[in-house]
Amino acid sequence: MLLSFRVENHKSILDEQQLLLTPTYEDGVPENADWEAATVAGIFGANASGKSNLLHALDFMRDTVRWSMSRSEPGSGIAREPFALDAVSRAEPSAFVVDLMLSGVRHTYGFAIDDERVVEEWLYAYPRRRKRVLFEREGEEFVFGDSAPARLRQVKDITGPNVLFLTVAARAANEDVEQIYQWFSEHLVFAEERSSGPPGWLRNQQVSEEQMAGLGELLRSAGTGVRSVELKDGSASFVVSESGLGELVKFLDIETTSGHPESVVMYSPTGSGKTHAWLATTERLRRNKRSTSSELCFHHGEGDSARPLSWDEESKGTRTLTALGYEAQRVLETGGVLVVDEIDASLHPYLSARVISLFQDEEQNPHGAQLIFTSHDATLLGRIRGEEVLRRDHIWFVEKDAQGRTTLYPLSDFKPRGDDNRARRYLTGRYGAVPDVDDELFLMALHRRAQKEESFEAEVDRE
Repeated sequence: MLLSFRVENHKSILDEQQLLLTPTYEDGVPENADWEAATVAGIFGANASGKSNLLHALDFMRDTVRWSMSRSEPGSGIAREPFALDAVSRAEPSAFVVDLMLSGVRHTYGFAIDDERVVEEWLYAYPRRRKRVLFEREGEEFVFGDSAPARLRQVKDITGPNVLFLTVAARAANEDVEQIYQWFSEHLVFAEERSSGPPGWLRNQQVSEEQMAGLGELLRSAGTGVRSVELKDGSASFVVSESGLGELVKFLDIETTSGHPESVVMYSPTGSGKTHAWLATTERLRRNKRSTSSELCFHHGEGDSARPLSWDEESKGTRTLTALGYEAQRVLETGGVLVVDEIDASLHPYLSARVISLFQDEEQNPHGAQLIFTSHDATLLGRIRGEEVLRRDHIWFVEKDAQGRTTLYPLSDFKPRGDDNRARRYLTGRYGAVPDVDDELFLMALHRRAQKEESFEAEVDRE
């Protein structure tokens, strides 16, 4: 489980900010679970305040751990995004730290980097609450704990200055660090950004029959009108050898694409009865392989004659709930952390609240899976249908100052009472983290736009 995450000098975050998931109040400690960490953290704030940047920092840390070996050429430095609004900060290191509970033992892993190299890196474990150093690094100097095996010490000789030691050691199958690496690579999950296209897990055919049944139940229970969902083998591209390309073009009665003599437009039917077209180069055709994808069909109504809707035809809200539901289902089954930016996007507040409640229910969440999300929806701070959506120590706020610096702080700083109307207090500015709108300028900007539109229409009428 994630106990805390700290970040410094990343995007709009200049000074160190900490997201703490250890409960502040007694009612935040699970009654029958063997962990003491909050399973939900909701982050609220104005537009452009830095909510997404906080999540991006955690995503950056994950990607750096996973890919620092394969993406870092010798002497190429490190691609990062420090605070950009003053020259001093751009030259200072960026730091990222996680506290984790793994197999009942607390671990702390972190690193600091600049544009050229790994400045610092460290990994500690706390068996029986006593600190044990696995390794510490300053530049190219390493210090290992007494219990560190020889195979771990040897890894330093093949670790480049712009590569994380943890990544190299994990790739070399060192048991002492594999559990930390696996948490980043397998148990820290970021929900895909909302888009019109199918999610990656669907394109990669990663869905089991049991998960499909669960998605159908979720959509049916949410009142979407969907009776069931079905995963079908989707359209297949026509892939032939180069010698057969001319015959294929004639047979399918298609034209070479204008301006692209090496390309043709390929067609194949989809389950919705529509025709799908895409560009295929002859280089791709030379591979002489058949490329397939899966298609998710949404069945509405009871009659067999009703045609199922494709992903593109389904409503945006249903698509959002499907994508989010799959990710939540996967994390709840195995444990881990699901990170969602703008959980309320295209979802009714009650549906957002229901997704959140799955992570708060020990019966539905036996492995201690965690949900970290951002939102603009103040209703999630209060009660929906008589039930409290978020506990007091599940709520965080983000605010940006006049210098463009993001600050993260918890609701507990305000010593809230259990019966406070938190949604109203937030919207009236009691907790900060609301837009600082210049109403006069706002109206003036819209008025000028309206005047321009009226002037344009009058000019068109005169013509």
